[in-house]
Parts: sequence; C-alpha cells; structure tokens
Amino acid sequence: MSKGKFALCIGINDYPGTESDLAGCVNDARDWAAALKRRGFRTALLLDRAATGKAMRKGMRETLAKADAGDLVVITYAGHGSFVLDEDGDEPDGTDECLCPYDVRSRGPLTDDELFEIYGARKAGVRVVMIADSCHSGTVARFAGISTPPTVKGRKPPQRLVRFLPPAAFESKREVARLGVRRAVRRSSPPGRYAALLMAGCQDVEYSYDAWFEGRANGAFTFVALRELGKLGAKATYVDWFRRIRAALPSQQYPQSPNLYGSTSMKRWTVLETAAGA
Repeated sequence: MSKGKFALCIGINDYPGTESDLAGCVNDARDWAAALKRRGFRTALLLDRAATGKAMRKGMRETLAKADAGDLVVITYAGHGSFVLDEDGDEPDGTDECLCPYDVRSRGPLTDDELFEIYGARKAGVRVVMIADSCHSGTVARFAGISTPPTVKGRKPPQRLVRFLPPAAFESKREVARLGVRRAVRRSSPPGRYAALLMAGCQDVEYSYDAWFEGRANGAFTFVALRELGKLGAKATYVDWFRRIRAALPSQQYPQSPNLYGSTSMKRWTVLETAAGA
C-alpha cells in the first residue's frame, strides 16, 4: 500500500432537527472509501453523528498533515450544502458557500473560507482533491421547498431528495433576513476554491440529487463517477474522467451538471495518483 495516498470520506444522512434527512450519503462515503482503498489509499470514515463540524475540521487537518511533497490527499463529502452571509467581503454576491456537518443546527456550517485555510496549510507539493456530492450554491427562492416524483412506485416509494439545506434550517431569522430573498446568479467560489482540485456534483444554480439505483441509495453524481472511474485507463486525467461523467449527467431524471474546478495543471493530473505515480 502506498504511503503517499491518504483519504477522508465523509457521509451524512442524519440532520437532527432539520426535517431534511438524506438517504444515500453514508453509502456514498463507504463506496468512495472502498474504491480508494483498492487504489492504495489509507482511508478514514466520518459518518452521521461522528461527522460533527469539529470532527470534520480535525479529520481534514490530520489527513493533510500525514502527506508530504508529492503525496495525494482525497477528501470526499456527501451531505447537504448551503450558504451563509459573507463576513469578510471576499464574495461578489455577499455569501459564502458551505458544507453542513451533522451538528450544523447547533454548531453552524463549515464555510469555503475555512476550507481554503485548512487546505492551504498543507505541506508544499501535496496534491489535494475534493469530491463533493452536494449543492453548494443557488438562490434562496430556487432552493426553497422542492417536491420530486418518486423513483419507483409503491406504498412508500423512496423519494429523490436534493442535497441542499436552506439557511433557515440552521441560521437565525435575523441572519436569514440579511441574506435577502435572492442571491445574485454568478459563478461562485465553491468550497475549497483552488487550494484543491474540486469535482462537484452540480452547477451553482442546480441540485445534486439523492438517488436510488437498483434499490440502493446513492448520490447520482457519486454513482456515475465511480462507475466511470472503473472504465478509465491507467494514465487518464481528471479531464478525461470528468468528460465521461458529463456524458451521463445531466440526464432526464437527474438534471444536474457536474463541474470541475481547478487550475489547468491540476485538471491534467493523473486520476488518483501521486506526483511520483502520475
């Protein structure tokens, strides 16, 4: 097993007090962990109640601290995304994208500014890839209550859910009012920015879907990404992988368009390889 590959896989279905639980995120995290282990990664899991904001921050820092120049760190996140008021003025629409830990309602979210700082503290030469199967942006109006058709028929059919938690689920009424009714539609700075190469499940104004495939819950993006990963050649780049994913998504049932954020050189890295193995 390579000492140069490290991964942290986070999956959260359970969001106490929000009435917005999900179904496929824990499966996503376990599936990513299994796929990465097969590729020589040392992996750790944070699932549901273990994935508090404190534990997520600690887990990311500790995983990054293990890596030296030329090594690779992969962090996968499946759960709700949202946005909060930008306090430092670095966002053109006045909001920061964020991830929603298990205890988001009591302890708040993990913002893109925090992720940028965490990733930026890595040793020089460490490659960082983040794979996020969540919604990280959009307008308040666009993401307010949504109802989607059931995936299969039956008395209690599983529902397709969106992985976005409205700020009102964890922010005060005063803070929500400060956000305004609408946000400007623009290309956001997604969680992590260019401190890491980011593969995201959808565009800024779309949903990432909790889905069901052959009776098992998964994120639509995760399911497709892992399926296409198994078809890649040994020297495939992230651009190659991304093109295969985009050939399957968006689809009629899952109208989400995955995105790939990062510098040109990052996108040309060999998929899930260290600098030495690229």
